[in-house]
Amino acid sequence: MHPDKVAALISAALPGAEVLVRSDDQTHFEARVVAAQFTGKRSIARHQMIYAALGALVGREIHALSIEALTPEEVGGGVR
Repeated sequence: MHPDKVAALISAALPGAEVLVRSDDQTHFEARVVAAQFTGKRSIARHQMIYAALGALVGREIHALSIEALTPEEVGGGVR
C-alpha cells in the first residue's frame, strides 16, 4: 500500500489534521499525525483513533505502523 493512501485515510477520519506517512517497503509505515482532535486524549486513545481510520488494513496491507500523534500545541502550532 502506498503511504499516500494511508495518509488519505487518516486525513479523511481526522479532518484538518496534518498527516505525514513514510514507508520504505509499503508494508511497514511511520505516521506523524498532528490533530486538534487529540486534545485532552491520552496516547492510547490517539492511536486508537488512527487505527480506527485504517480499519482492516492493519494486519493485512499495513503490517506494522509506528505512530507519533500530537496536538498542534505539542508541536508549537504545526508539523515540523
